Amino acid sequence: MNKIITSISLLLSLSTVAQAKDIALFSPDKNIKVTISDDAHANYSVAFKGEDIIAPSKLGLDYQNTHRMGPDFKIISQQSSSHDATWEQPWGEKQTIRDHHNATTVVFRHERDVTNTFSVTFKVFNDGIGFRYEVPEQKGLAKQINITNELTEFNVEQTNDAAAWWIPARDWNRYEYIYTESTLEQARHVHTPFTFKLKSGTHVSIHEAALVDYAGMTLKQGRSGMLKADLTPWSDGILVKKTGAFNTPWRTIQIGENAASLINSSLILNLNEPNKLGDVSWVNPGKYMGIWWGMHINENTWGSGEKHGATTAETKRYMDFAQKHGFSGVLVEGWNIGWDGDWFHNGDIFRFTQAYPDFDIDAIGAHAKKTGVKLVGHHETSGNVSNYRNQMEAAFKLYQKHGVEQIKTGYVADGGNIKRVDENGVAHYEWHDGQYMVNEYLYNIKLAAKYGISINTHEPIKDTGLRRTYPNWISREGARGQEYNAWGSPPNPPSHAAILPFTRMLSGPMDFTPGTFDMSFNGLGADTNRPQTTLAKQLALYVVIYSPIQMASDLPRNYEANLPAFQFIKDVAVDFKDSIAVAGEVGEFVAIARADRHSNDWYLGALTNEKARSLSVALDFLDNEKRYTAQIYRDGDNANWIDKPYDIVIEEKIVKASDTLTLNMATSGGFAIRFVAID
Repeated sequence: MNKIITSISLLLSLSTVAQAKDIALFSPDKNIKVTISDDAHANYSVAFKGEDIIAPSKLGLDYQNTHRMGPDFKIISQQSSSHDATWEQPWGEKQTIRDHHNATTVVFRHERDVTNTFSVTFKVFNDGIGFRYEVPEQKGLAKQINITNELTEFNVEQTNDAAAWWIPARDWNRYEYIYTESTLEQARHVHTPFTFKLKSGTHVSIHEAALVDYAGMTLKQGRSGMLKADLTPWSDGILVKKTGAFNTPWRTIQIGENAASLINSSLILNLNEPNKLGDVSWVNPGKYMGIWWGMHINENTWGSGEKHGATTAETKRYMDFAQKHGFSGVLVEGWNIGWDGDWFHNGDIFRFTQAYPDFDIDAIGAHAKKTGVKLVGHHETSGNVSNYRNQMEAAFKLYQKHGVEQIKTGYVADGGNIKRVDENGVAHYEWHDGQYMVNEYLYNIKLAAKYGISINTHEPIKDTGLRRTYPNWISREGARGQEYNAWGSPPNPPSHAAILPFTRMLSGPMDFTPGTFDMSFNGLGADTNRPQTTLAKQLALYVVIYSPIQMASDLPRNYEANLPAFQFIKDVAVDFKDSIAVAGEVGEFVAIARADRHSNDWYLGALTNEKARSLSVALDFLDNEKRYTAQIYRDGDNANWIDKPYDIVIEEKIVKASDTLTLNMATSGGFAIRFVAID
């Protein structure tokens, strides 16, 4: 439950400024300046420490069958305020978050009699800005409002020598692409978060917050540096369908003087509404195992038969192993009717309350009570969301009966092939990030909350901070995860995990499913489908890639073969009091420290790309009054990801906050450290 600790809200001005052309708004520390103007077209610009970041960029909306909003609109009034408060996350990478910003709502008006007014609210924080449109009911806007274009621009001032990291938008594989590093000018049509680095060293990431009942925003580049909002359409071509007065999601620009400062931003969460679910003590972070990896490496099958993975006996075996080693849950995929045949294209036949004969859900529920290890549910839709919605409540009731607290949902389908059936029985095919699916994902979250269930969405809509408003949206996928290292061609490269914290992870938690201990299931070497990491880097992922639910993704036998390294996975926390990115460069390396919410322990994870490097980390994040035992898991002297991934050193040192640790990382290597307070 959100807890407002302090709040100061001051009305600064309410004035009619019909003659004004420019309004300036500063961040609390004065480093960021936003200028809102009405020069020929409603527009804004952004500067950081005197450096122009976003040149004058258009604001506005186009509608079907009425006038557009933006051109020749004039500023007629503004209302400004300041806010400084802290609020508490029920779970997360930080327990307490400060919301400190200055805001202004600017009203634009046109001299015509219809479709003649809209407002834009800007909030400026020390770590970036957010703005959104607010459109009141007015003459000229029909009861059914169809948006055909959002005019929002992000006109990047300095494209010379600007580097960018991105994945393509509106392509078949959703968000599951290897990141491209290029010049900013080469990023033609991209998903957000879209991160780039200016020649000056300033880092910027464009995204959105509080995406509710609206189409997801991608960015399309016209002339050099001119990034324009490109909303994902419905199957009929309309971008957004609204009725009455409406607000858009927040358009966000995170700004930092270095790469690590992007990770340390709380901008996206601060632009979301507080918790709407009330008491969410039933949302439980934890670590889980799963009948999952065996299917990816072809030891088991999702479908029924002699290699079926989701059997009663196998589930009990996993639960027993999980109980022995302190895990809270076991995910089971492939237990319900629908997996036989070409399930990827066969979403019509999934049955979410009917098990295969070799899976006794009553017996599993009883074993879960006996062991204290919860069954983690699974619902794969294969993109047929109408079939899922028709069964969703019954499926939640079944899981609630058997003590299931978390469900992994899946929406495997090519990008624009989500199937919905309308009231006339006609099938339509929608994009994962269009307005229809934005609402469908949230419907799933709200209904799950009714049954005390948290949702981990795979093939999701991108995260925009709604976990603050709906804390049972506990994690999601939304990028290339560990599974691509089993069969992806190519698998995730060494740079992948060094890019994610500065791109995908800026939006929120990711269920990456780390913890592969057997790198050689397809053989070692550089040209096989396998994790392109060392074992130490697999451990570092538990700290670097945040999720309140972390999976130990490998087979139990591979953990039993290396219990000393497995100890870190058993020990590492998933719910934190504080998190600090202490060093990093996008695509090169990253180091993140996190403080356990429920003890005095700290954790540090660091990893690198294909380049071996030495990294020195000051331990000033530790408590000055304590000494700690540093339990270190690092690459051995001969480690490299290609043919010596298992070379790992496990050692202990006594350290304090004034110390600096210098450790070597192998090619695609890393280190993971648990700091245990001893006095």
